[in-house]
Amino acid sequence: MTPSLIPLAAAQKSAEVTNWPGRIAWVVGLLVFVVFVYWLMREGWKWRGTLQGDLPELPAAPADPGEPRLTLSGRYHGSTTAGQWLDRIVARGLGTRSRAELTLTEQGLDVVRPGAADFFVPVTALRGARLDKGIAGKVLTEGGLLIVTWEHGDKQIDSGFRSDRAGEHPAWVEAINQLSTTEHTTSTTEHTETEGAR
Repeated sequence: MTPSLIPLAAAQKSAEVTNWPGRIAWVVGLLVFVVFVYWLMREGWKWRGTLQGDLPELPAAPADPGEPRLTLSGRYHGSTTAGQWLDRIVARGLGTRSRAELTLTEQGLDVVRPGAADFFVPVTALRGARLDKGIAGKVLTEGGLLIVTWEHGDKQIDSGFRSDRAGEHPAWVEAINQLSTTEHTTSTTEHTETEGAR
């Protein structure tokens, strides 16, 4: 290296950090900000759960749920108010994402969730199923989610599931729609006959 290039090379070296207190204060400030944002999210989650406190306890599976028609292993991605894919429901543990084992029988849909609250949707509460691509902060490819619509209390709920084998989804949509339509038609007929007998 020629003598004239030596000062230029020395000038290109990074300057040593001399303002350590300023750097430390900046890092601490960033950590405090991250913790504050996390706290706000947690409080918002608790507040939403309080607002949804009127949601009844989730039904448990009957002692004899019947012969399985379909089973599915996959993930539970959350629940929302039916038709409003961003209105997340967090009450009664429905906001907790988890693994899920689904079993569909003549009596309803049994949802077993390791590490989270299990729940059971009676066949009389099933309102249908469809394929969709998103629910409450989870967006997948078109048809990547199995959405089951059911009624609990006075609220209709959409719950999103994704099978480990997405090719199973259409069979589930068909079976749930058939089961819920048959049950709803039967219930309506029985109600009409009862009213007519009075």
